[in-house]
Amino acid sequence: MSDGQPSPTSGQIVVSGLTKQYRNVRAVNNLSFTVESGRVTGFLGPNGAGKTTTLRMLLNLVTPTSGTATIGGRRYADLPEPLRHVGAVLEASSAHKGRTGLNHLRVLCAAAGLPRQRADEALALVGLTPAAKRKFKGYSLGMKQRLGIAAAMLGDPKVLILDEPANGLDPEGIRWMRGFLKGLAQEGRTILVSSHLLSEMQLLADDVVIIAAGQLVRQGPVDQVIGSMTQGVRVRVRTPQAEALAAALKDQNATVDADGQGALLVAGVDAATVGRTALTAGVELHELTTERPDLEGVFLELTAGKAGIR
Repeated sequence: MSDGQPSPTSGQIVVSGLTKQYRNVRAVNNLSFTVESGRVTGFLGPNGAGKTTTLRMLLNLVTPTSGTATIGGRRYADLPEPLRHVGAVLEASSAHKGRTGLNHLRVLCAAAGLPRQRADEALALVGLTPAAKRKFKGYSLGMKQRLGIAAAMLGDPKVLILDEPANGLDPEGIRWMRGFLKGLAQEGRTILVSSHLLSEMQLLADDVVIIAAGQLVRQGPVDQVIGSMTQGVRVRVRTPQAEALAAALKDQNATVDADGQGALLVAGVDAATVGRTALTAGVELHELTTERPDLEGVFLELTAGKAGIR
């Protein structure tokens, strides 16, 4: 929107030493991370890791026991007209079942002091214009998710915070969500997305913040986080002379295992070394593939055995 309203100079999110104690349960424990503008950041963790509590503290819905969470250098509670700076969806969209999608958004605009036309613009942004005059009770789950995103975008915010936005979406809806969020990031907005869909996060996110038991486990660009797990890199090779190749590779200090489906899984050397070793040994190769860990594998390894803090 271009109505001259003030906005923070930066959409950077900074969480510093954030802690939340509920009687005997420490949901978040001295958590610190940053989320940069112009990027999609995936916020990942097992059930009970403290993700939703963290997001609620960030949005001033829960008071931290200690630590701070700021958006553009300010606490959410201190932002002037916060809906113009931050859009958030922390649960499935809800509306009066007899109200149309358009009227629902117009009510929100009126409550927030936003121009009435923003309702129409937000519906168009999420592709819901054809359903603008349909009643909420007739919306599919995917349409309700889009309506929630439209509500979050009413103030044309610099920052968008979403908790499990793809829950219940079909593949087409998930693909739409991915393209939509990537497009917003390319405009320079800050996008923080909590999700359990790790394969989708690998496609969507530029960066990830992984937490477990309320604490930071790993943060960084997706490729770097995955690449840091070098012990998971293996070479898959198929050959009619498996025993000869295995023996030759072991002379190169490689670890060789059979996968039970006729292939060898080689660790400790790269694909080029496997190829040279096979050539020297006169072994015929039918397949030579480097297998790298994916985000799901890295996530499971990093969070294994880390239950919620008690």
